[in-house]
Amino acid sequence: MKFILRFAAFFLAIISASAQEKDLQFYYTSAPFKMPVVTVPSFAAKTFNIKDYGAINDGQTLNTQAFTKAIAACASAGGGKVIVPSGLWLTGPIEFRSNVNLVVERGALIQFTTDHTQYPIFKGAAASPIYGADLKNIAITGEGIIDGAGDSWRPLKKEKATERQWKEVIATGVISKDGKIWWPSKEAMDGEEFIKQLKKTSAKPTDAELFPARDFLRPYMVMFSKCDNVLIEGVTIRNSPKFIFYPTKCTNLTLRYANFFNEWWAQNGDAIDISACKNVVIYKCNVSAGDDGICMKSSGGKGGEAEESALENILIVGCNVYHAHGGFVIGSNTDGGMKNIYVTDCNFVGTDIGIRVKSNAGRGGYVRDIYISNIFMKDIVNEAINFDTYYEDVPPGKNKEDVKTVLRDKTPVFKGFYLSNIACNGAATAIAITGLPEMPVSQIHFENVTILAREGYINKDAKDIDFKKVKIITPKETKEL
Repeated sequence: MKFILRFAAFFLAIISASAQEKDLQFYYTSAPFKMPVVTVPSFAAKTFNIKDYGAINDGQTLNTQAFTKAIAACASAGGGKVIVPSGLWLTGPIEFRSNVNLVVERGALIQFTTDHTQYPIFKGAAASPIYGADLKNIAITGEGIIDGAGDSWRPLKKEKATERQWKEVIATGVISKDGKIWWPSKEAMDGEEFIKQLKKTSAKPTDAELFPARDFLRPYMVMFSKCDNVLIEGVTIRNSPKFIFYPTKCTNLTLRYANFFNEWWAQNGDAIDISACKNVVIYKCNVSAGDDGICMKSSGGKGGEAEESALENILIVGCNVYHAHGGFVIGSNTDGGMKNIYVTDCNFVGTDIGIRVKSNAGRGGYVRDIYISNIFMKDIVNEAINFDTYYEDVPPGKNKEDVKTVLRDKTPVFKGFYLSNIACNGAATAIAITGLPEMPVSQIHFENVTILAREGYINKDAKDIDFKKVKIITPKETKEL
């Protein structure tokens, strides 16, 4: 007991020391690889207030056209700031244009409509509340709130709901036949089967053919594709239909001082999912989510050791993650390859897993040169640190030990991870590593790690795991690796 109290004091002292102010330049300099300086967009001084384009802040008037007109005027004038002042602004989807900074001022709440007819089917899914493609110099800034009306889209699992919450929600929508899932509409519940049957007659259904399944085809809340010079700063983005922020194939992306929030029961409610992007900074952001917290994904490339990585040069600094399936996460799709990721000075509190690296044969690639340091965690539900290349690759009723795999295209390769200066006060398991028999997880280096957990170190199909000054404290023993 005395040792546990001493450990708790040590843990808090480390957090306090790590909180000392360091500017971003310090992290560029101290990164263990040559981190390119990420270009932050700048904007003309011109302003375009949505009120001047007919917007009304009563929370009842649909302001989609006012947003569209203000953004178009801003872009036509060569760029600037579209101002969303204090008020409750109801709107449908907002399409971005280049050189536009959407400034959501303190006191402003952008509320996306629950009327799904306002969201056209776009490239196989309902249109995202905020979206843009092939753009340059775009930003969402300010101290206001953006709400995606996600609870009108998402299913809810009974196992995740309180008794009172379940009674309230089932007064609307529909319930699955087994009584385990609430859906906001019958179209949402039946959408998966509808698409399955549709694909029997149309291999690549058109957006028009998919229209009856719109409620099932939940959108990402903020989705930017193939954009350059992107900034998210200061705002709170919450209650998304699916992932909150999902940039894909973007370059020069900065997230700083922003908040990303979904309720912990939000199905597929990831907070930040960086997909196949390059040159990214995530700086002093706060996250609480219904799925992964800060997650790296990579698809669309060959993902081999000799191939260019689709995701690279990522700097994650000074972030806090609360409820989430994982604090910092890699995967599950890694088939585009990843390298040069530096995560440091972050706190994870109450997440299902602290540091989570996951993939499986069929959607894996080469992931290497990952540096994770100065991570301080408490009350982790499952593993403090977890590597798993059997992720979602085990049929129901089977154990991992019973599943035979063979090397094939897109086999995950986790190699060259460096984890240092990590402390965790409370977890079910300290460290668990599960590789494939044909492709073990390898070259994982731990240094200066202290974890208090119920179970210690578990590994299967792992090799070249290096421990230096690693202490695992369990009720049975204190073990130094």
